Amino acid sequence: MSLRIAFCASRAPIAQAALAGLTRRYGDHAEQGADVVVALGGDGFMLQTLHRTEANPAPVYGMNRGTVGFLMNEYSEHGLEERLKAAEQTVINPLVMRATCADGAEHRALAINEVSILRAGPQAARLRISVDGQVRMSELVCDGALVATPAGSTAYNYSAHGPILPIGSDVLALTAVAPFRPRRWRGALLPKSAEVSMEVLDPEKRPVMAEADGDSVRDVLQVHIKSEPQIEHRVLFDPGHGLEERLIREQFV
Repeated sequence: MSLRIAFCASRAPIAQAALAGLTRRYGDHAEQGADVVVALGGDGFMLQTLHRTEANPAPVYGMNRGTVGFLMNEYSEHGLEERLKAAEQTVINPLVMRATCADGAEHRALAINEVSILRAGPQAARLRISVDGQVRMSELVCDGALVATPAGSTAYNYSAHGPILPIGSDVLALTAVAPFRPRRWRGALLPKSAEVSMEVLDPEKRPVMAEADGDSVRDVLQVHIKSEPQIEHRVLFDPGHGLEERLIREQFV
């Protein structure tokens, strides 16, 4: 029995060309009611697709028509239905960010990779970090800090010298971005159930912004971050090339 495949693609010409070829060959089903969604592009487009299809029970299978493609499978027009039927599934829970701003507004956003708090002016940020309501660091002077999921641990987190986390580790990475004080602090590993709060200590002189997978909020006073187990993103990978294997392999590059 043929799979009902819904295709989507980034605006990049290479992705659009792939979309045209695949839909000619396999047809194109509406996302609502599809057995699987096939996303054509890079990691950024894959994140957009996962957020957009959050309420859709169909898993998402990415094929790389972008640059890095860490969350994507190798592109090929041939044997797609067989690859989809043999694919291994990984379930990803996103982070939920609640950011309170200087005007009193509260912004909520979801992040599959990471939530980051970054300086928005020429001076370093001053942050107070609490975990589950207990102050763990009274002052962190830095360019920023972030909380990353295992799936996002090879992205911005890794660039900031944070650890790569196995996908089944049930931990989050709390990583400093260019820390000045404490100078040698490089972050912490926290249980997946932990709630992290970051309070901005000098918001007028040292303004801060918050980002959740590129969804930005400015003039932030406080940010609360925790995993959201009620939301499950189901991602498909070719056998032997799943996210667990990729995260292990990345540590030996």
